[in-house]
Amino acid sequence: MSSSKKSSERLIKKYPNRRLYDTQTSSYITLTDVKQLVLDNDEFTVVDAKTNEDLTRSILLQIILEEEAHGAPMFSSEVLAQIIRYYGHAMQGMMGSYLEKNVQAFTDIQKKFTIATDGKPFSQEMWTQFMNVQGPLMQGMMNSYIDQSKNLFVQMQEQMQNQSKAMFSAFPFGAPTGTDKK
Repeated sequence: MSSSKKSSERLIKKYPNRRLYDTQTSSYITLTDVKQLVLDNDEFTVVDAKTNEDLTRSILLQIILEEEAHGAPMFSSEVLAQIIRYYGHAMQGMMGSYLEKNVQAFTDIQKKFTIATDGKPFSQEMWTQFMNVQGPLMQGMMNSYIDQSKNLFVQMQEQMQNQSKAMFSAFPFGAPTGTDKK
């Protein structure tokens, strides 16, 4: 990060009593205030007041947890379980990158819609009207995108498996037990 970006970035300190202190406003703030910073696209970092450890991701995950607990959750239990299964998996890094790129693609689509509506964000009513008219077209586009994304992911996984087989075939190991086809 450049020094000019760091100096304009807001610093929030988290104290042992779990209170958050905004050094820019010299006041204590809540998790709701931090959520508003995210919504306003304000750059910030949350650090432990004692150790200076970066806690930004932890605070963002806390906000997601609260959002998921209230109202309509974004993630089903099955999606959360699938994400958890990728921790420690050889594909963990790839999965994180995959999710990040898909969220970015979705954000780009949203920006294009905002530009198309003269800079006004889509309200729930506008989105409903849009989907009534454009729903089938959008569904087709998203299904196509999801299929392409899925195919790319499967290809990458197959490539990694083939590379692993090629790499380990040089070693004098027998076939793993339980993988013999009967």
